[in-house]
Amino acid sequence: MRIGVFGGSFDPVHLGHLIVAEQCREQAKLDRVLFVPAARPPHKPGRVLAPFHHRADMLLLAISGNPAFAVEELEKDRPGPSYTVDTLAELKRREPDAELHLIIGSDTLNDLHQWRDPKGIISLAGLLIVGRPDALAVSEARFRQSLGLGMTEPLHMETIRCPLLEIASSDIRLRLGEGRSVRYLISRAVEAYLEDKGLYHARA
Repeated sequence: MRIGVFGGSFDPVHLGHLIVAEQCREQAKLDRVLFVPAARPPHKPGRVLAPFHHRADMLLLAISGNPAFAVEELEKDRPGPSYTVDTLAELKRREPDAELHLIIGSDTLNDLHQWRDPKGIISLAGLLIVGRPDALAVSEARFRQSLGLGMTEPLHMETIRCPLLEIASSDIRLRLGEGRSVRYLISRAVEAYLEDKGLYHARA
């Protein structure tokens, strides 16, 4: 079983997220893709996120109809920041025979050495690297050097070719706050959910 692990705040989930997940599923021949909403992202300590249950509900709406996609809420009740290495370790504990593949943007490779236990991350999962329009390419040699990883130590990296759509959750929140359209940036089901709950919308 090959499982893609796609973590993030998903505040809110948008079509760019879904395109990335589907391209990873197809190109890396994944059996499943798990969307893992973060409860307390360590790299966003100062920003207030929409409540976890709203972000998880929007993910469920967005992936409805794709049997290969699922939402994993394991970070919801875990105390402290949502560290990727802890999430991967728990997923591996639950499914010890599964082959985990962490889906990350190419910009993240420059920062991964600053994450909690980066060597633990790459020991638990392969990396599926998705290009970002504003990110510089990072070679495997440079990435290994940033982690202090020798050239003979195991490392699985795979580059995923993906349409580079510049859609950002922050822009969607801004548009909604200004009363502007987000049509075709998010799924219609998520758009209806946001309208119903009044999330991110300007307050009267």
